Amino acid sequence: MTATTALTVQDTQGVYDIHYVPSSFVKQQIDVCIQDIGVDVVKTGMLASASTIQIVAEALENHGRPLCVVDPVMVSTSGTQLLPQDAVRELREHLLPLATVLTPNVPEAKILVENATRSHRSDPRSLDDLIALVKEVQKLGAQWVLLKGGHLPLAVDHTASLRNPTDPAAVIDILYNGTAITLIETEYLNSTSTHGTGCSLASAIACGLALGYDVPEAVQSACKYVGKGIRTAAPRGRGNGPINHFHTMPALPEKKRYNT
Repeated sequence: MTATTALTVQDTQGVYDIHYVPSSFVKQQIDVCIQDIGVDVVKTGMLASASTIQIVAEALENHGRPLCVVDPVMVSTSGTQLLPQDAVRELREHLLPLATVLTPNVPEAKILVENATRSHRSDPRSLDDLIALVKEVQKLGAQWVLLKGGHLPLAVDHTASLRNPTDPAAVIDILYNGTAITLIETEYLNSTSTHGTGCSLASAIACGLALGYDVPEAVQSACKYVGKGIRTAAPRGRGNGPINHFHTMPALPEKKRYNT
């Protein structure tokens, strides 16, 4: 079930316009679907406005606080601002405390910390910096934080890679719950098929939780799913094309072709 919060005009190169769905209409979508069918896990993505964030947080409270994966969508792959500055505080104060898993990338994690501390935070340059950042974000209220490392591929010495194709680099996602740190290291893929990776990852985590996986199992399964989706994707468009979401589906037999 989906409650649509915004419609975008976009292609692989950028986002050109956003139509905001009225928050009251978003509330109706959520309430009607949950009251009819129920929900085991909620995944949030582009919430678009402060008023919609308030509505979603209230709905989670009113419907029994189900498991919730929060993808704090703030900036698109192409660099477009998707969440106004006035909404960041609402997200941090009202939605993060309800999150079972929060899945920020490095720029989003920095924005959240800077919003909370009202001070500038320098860019991370190493694995140690990323670990320090995920610990700061987890203090903001989410039970678990998965800091996605795709914006900072690391060289073999775990310092920032220069993204040179010949540089042996890896991507390290960091899962943290306040006590235990789990490092999920994958090969850095030099690919343009990365459109929607964050949304796909959060959705895959939510699916794993709905199947009964615990958080570490759901996260590691989702990371493998997205990695293979990037690896097997065919290039599309002039910018960042989508991952291959269908790599887990068995191939259908080809139709026989007859000459006429």
